[in-house]
Amino acid sequence: MTEQIKKWCELGVKDKISYLVAFALILSGILMAFLSFFLNAYNIATGILIYIAQCFVIGGGLVGANVYFRSKWIEFNSNADNFIKEEIEKRIG
Repeated sequence: MTEQIKKWCELGVKDKISYLVAFALILSGILMAFLSFFLNAYNIATGILIYIAQCFVIGGGLVGANVYFRSKWIEFNSNADNFIKEEIEKRIG
């Protein structure tokens, strides 16, 4: 199993859903841009641009927030582990 597949399998259901929704939003924004551009005589309407922008903002926000909170959680866990180890070492010896 490759490293990416292994990391994907380790994710929780909530994380998998947020990544899939973000990917679907970004993909739909790109698809809408291409379809609108080529089907409307090389012109993209204002409403379509707003939809594309919202897809990119929300999709990027989902991925960014997920990565940020995951890194903060890992930092919290490592700080808690270090604190517990220090307290145990103080009490033992």
